[in-house]
Amino acid sequence: MNQKVMILTGASQIGMAIARRMGYGMKIVVGDKKPENAQAIAKIMNDAGFDVVPMEMDLSSRVSIQYIIAEAQKYGDITMMVNAAGVSPSQAPIEAILKVDLYGTAVLLEEVGKVIAPGGVGVTISSQSGHRMKQLTPEEDEQLACTPTDKLLELPLLQPENIRDTLHAYQLAKRCNEKRVMAESVRWGAKGARINSISPGIIVTPLAIDEFNGPRGDFYKNMFAKCPAGRPGTADEVANVAELLMSHKGAFITGADFLVDGGATASYFYGPLKP
Repeated sequence: MNQKVMILTGASQIGMAIARRMGYGMKIVVGDKKPENAQAIAKIMNDAGFDVVPMEMDLSSRVSIQYIIAEAQKYGDITMMVNAAGVSPSQAPIEAILKVDLYGTAVLLEEVGKVIAPGGVGVTISSQSGHRMKQLTPEEDEQLACTPTDKLLELPLLQPENIRDTLHAYQLAKRCNEKRVMAESVRWGAKGARINSISPGIIVTPLAIDEFNGPRGDFYKNMFAKCPAGRPGTADEVANVAELLMSHKGAFITGADFLVDGGATASYFYGPLKP
């Protein structure tokens, strides 16, 4: 039977929340670098009545991305993509952040865009971090948006001497995510498909808990304490936005990024979080 297929990359709480919201009745292929994580998500969802197949996938590898796409196509047309894979500033060195979060996401959007079915839709999870860094020049933004994927990591602004630390690398990666979504939305649109990004703030997930317990823990706790919402968010609140973007109600939304951070970025620029 030819099914509608969702590709979910990253066996994360946010990814699972979105897949549970949008993936009923579909074959869901979930990929993660750690097979046991993909298997755990698949079991939770299958036990709840979903149809999920776990796979090992490395977002930093084009070959791995192409493989999961090819496996997904065996079940039917790929009509949805949710990219929730990535590493955080406390989890990985600069090189890995750029290879996974920046390059890998760009390749995934490109490769899925080649095969996405008409009427298909995708969402990639970016971060508030891309909104909080110093503004880039229009030329730099265009380079992040349009440079061929295999040349991306050669850009001058991504060279080691121009990156201060892992947080700066993460900010650059997330800015690139937003710009790639804009550029890819034009290509996806030619196939009758849509792609958007969501930039969450502090969402309580295992990744966030790593950050709370890491060297920047006090920084993050202060951030959600002083944002207008006064608390961190939940994965289901991100899924609420994804549901709008991926449903027919979001049919006129593509190439956009949605900041879902409880007002932390507003407070950073204009409130008590201002440096």
